[in-house]
Amino acid sequence: MKQELQNKLFEKYPNIFRQKDLSSQETCMCWGITCGDGWYTLIDTLCEAIQQRVQFINGQKIKVKNNLKTLIPVKYQNDLICEATQVKSKFGGLRFYTEGGDDFTNGLISMAESMSYSMCENCGNPGSIRKASRIKTLCKDCSNKIYK
Repeated sequence: MKQELQNKLFEKYPNIFRQKDLSSQETCMCWGITCGDGWYTLIDTLCEAIQQRVQFINGQKIKVKNNLKTLIPVKYQNDLICEATQVKSKFGGLRFYTEGGDDFTNGLISMAESMSYSMCENCGNPGSIRKASRIKTLCKDCSNKIYK
């Protein structure tokens, strides 16, 4: 991904990409987001949903009293975190690995990863798996440009 697009994601979601400045012994995020620009919007949308989930869980907890669920703003010692440890393309699909999260954030990630198989990694248009020197998800136009 172009440095400019990657930096936009890093600035917009500092809590998700907190590990970007750690060493290669600590995280794979030190290598940055290693996929094509076409998945920028997919990753941006995924991060927005993860951020909203984390903020909701950390800002409002559900309290059950007399069989009624009520939302109350409370801070707990074990608030939810979800930090990206690696974001890349592998076998034509997005891989978004995290530390932390919950079943909901894992579902969001699975959905985004599944969607990546029908979205061109280069331009974001509808695409499909193309096999040449590497397996990539590409639209017909990008495939023709890359694999002439």
